[in-house]
Amino acid sequence: MKVPKSLKTWFLIHFIIDYIIAIPLFFFPIYTLSLLGLETIDPVTARLVAAALFAVGGISILAKEKSKETFNTLLTLKLIWSGTAVLGLLFSIYQGYPKILWVFVIIFGLFFELWHYYKKKL
Repeated sequence: MKVPKSLKTWFLIHFIIDYIIAIPLFFFPIYTLSLLGLETIDPVTARLVAAALFAVGGISILAKEKSKETFNTLLTLKLIWSGTAVLGLLFSIYQGYPKILWVFVIIFGLFFELWHYYKKKL
């Protein structure tokens, strides 16, 4: 089985979304996170999150012409990343952080389901 064209398209979309979020988070972490209503902001941690987004999104674009095995491995990485992101965000909401984080729970959750679908398909 070849890598579905739709999966390659989703990898491109994932790259774009990750970079749209990572760039302001990396260069303007305090301003970016204050827009979400966060009062305590650690710019070092925010930049580490941005670095992870750069890496996960960047590999999505770099892998566009790679093998099925490469996509399978990257889907595992994306499942781990999105799954633990959902758990971390849920813990944060439980601890009283702003409800706007539910938006990110939904985004990461939808990506988790998408990656899970393609993982089963490959």
